[in-house]
Amino acid sequence: MLLFLLTTGACNLKCRYCGGSFNPAHSPWRPRASAREVAGFISKIDASPVVFFYGGEPLVNPSYVLEVMEALGGAKFGIQTNGTLVKRLPPEAWRRFSTVLLSIDGPRELTDFNRGNGVYDRVLEALRWLKHEVNCKCKVIARMTVTRESRLYRDVTHLLSLGFDAVHWQLNVIWTDEWGPREFLKWAEESYLPDVERLRDLFLSEAERGRVLGIIPFLGIYRALLIRPFDWVPCGAGKYAYAINTDGRVLHCPIAVSEKWANAGHIKIGITNGARLKDKCLTCEYRHVCGGRCLYTHYEDYWGEEGFDAVCHVTKKTIKILEKAAPRISQLIKEGVISREDIDYDPLVDSTEVIP
Repeated sequence: MLLFLLTTGACNLKCRYCGGSFNPAHSPWRPRASAREVAGFISKIDASPVVFFYGGEPLVNPSYVLEVMEALGGAKFGIQTNGTLVKRLPPEAWRRFSTVLLSIDGPRELTDFNRGNGVYDRVLEALRWLKHEVNCKCKVIARMTVTRESRLYRDVTHLLSLGFDAVHWQLNVIWTDEWGPREFLKWAEESYLPDVERLRDLFLSEAERGRVLGIIPFLGIYRALLIRPFDWVPCGAGKYAYAINTDGRVLHCPIAVSEKWANAGHIKIGITNGARLKDKCLTCEYRHVCGGRCLYTHYEDYWGEEGFDAVCHVTKKTIKILEKAAPRISQLIKEGVISREDIDYDPLVDSTEVIP
């Protein structure tokens, strides 16, 4: 099982698409449960869990990270961080992580526009430090947010060229005032989907040479098309993954700290409430590939049904673009040019959502 552990509701940045810290009334900035209490709860539900430190910015509270790591010896650890505070943890702690997600959106001008002046350089400094000085053997993933200023092909290839092991992105849709469904669809048709197609061609050409690029949405979709379908939202929220908030509540989704539907239980009583998907997803022809995409959007209709359907439309088109190359990917696996394991991607190990 994947467990997100919020170490704080506070963040040291205030990104354009995020807004910064959680309201402390919903996610206190200091945990109310001790590391040992949290570790005890996690151990009861899974003897060998995957534990990802989350926030806010998790490294605002580094001592809590270290206490939990000490208390959970048998866990596999990961972290999602904005990359600006990495030296708050000692090198020996970083060497215990299997996955590190660093938030970065693409080239310097785009990342700094979204996240603040100088953030791009600080993230690259963190990447170099982890790879070359700490000698962390972890997978380091560039975690992008895609906005209307993004150029997907440019941004993904740029980040891969910097030495990230993989790239994952999420579309800034549904909960944003940046644009609405119609503007989003226009942008998707003119910019995003053509770039998905260009990236697919790059992915296929590299696979022909025996190299599988770490483009996580592609890996997850090809896994579902060719190897193992998804029976739930790929991130696992509310079924295979839960978040532990700083107030001790167990949540279906780590970003839903204030939403009542997200309350799955409490560390003192266990997981008591289930989650559901919209009926339209249960009968969709692509459910086995996208799994319903995002649990949060099944409950929160910020864009209404029109917006939900717009994102669904782009998701289906993305799958169809990749589907065209699936027979050749399958053949490359059969020929031994690439391995089945290269494509059999498990998002729960890296805490990625797969479907943008």
